[in-house]
Amino acid sequence: MLGDENNSDLVALDEVDPRTCALIVIDELGDPAGGPLESVLLEPTLNTARLAQAARKAGVPVIFTNDAHIEGLDRELALWGPHGLAGTPEAQTSPQLGQQAGDYVIEKRRYSAFFQTDLRLLLDELGARTLICCGMDTNICVRHTVADAYFNNYDVIVVGDATATFLVGNQEEGLSYMETCYAAKIVTTDEAEALIAGRA
Repeated sequence: MLGDENNSDLVALDEVDPRTCALIVIDELGDPAGGPLESVLLEPTLNTARLAQAARKAGVPVIFTNDAHIEGLDRELALWGPHGLAGTPEAQTSPQLGQQAGDYVIEKRRYSAFFQTDLRLLLDELGARTLICCGMDTNICVRHTVADAYFNNYDVIVVGDATATFLVGNQEEGLSYMETCYAAKIVTTDEAEALIAGRA
């Protein structure tokens, strides 16, 4: 899947202008190190940290889209239990990502980072046309955000080894679905880092 040469109908990396890209980090929250899901979450988080550093160096906007649920109101809490509650440590950007003052944070109360948030307005103001997406969970918040990106006519790149699945479905099937249904180009962290740096 990663770097699949059969993706010639999707966005071509060597044709993407980094100046029209934005890095979208979806629900990489809390500290995975030492936690029960460290084996699943830590490596993708560290890969995302590499991408964030490369993006800042290249002047590519880094946008964290973080759960900020309201207890007693948000519907998905009934499905998944309390998580990502606004103002709690579990709703803050992972410390491994080294959030900086120049980064952007979009708080969200639903799976998609576009739903009832300022993300579309921010992307328009930044002149972004290609979204480099990573985060968790591949089959829930990443998929729904990528779907809305596609519906809003953005080109989408998903960094497969900077995403993770731990709640629903299979990682490879989730990536394949986004490739097939939303024209998402699936790449590795190395490929995305080269793109951001203008070496694709």
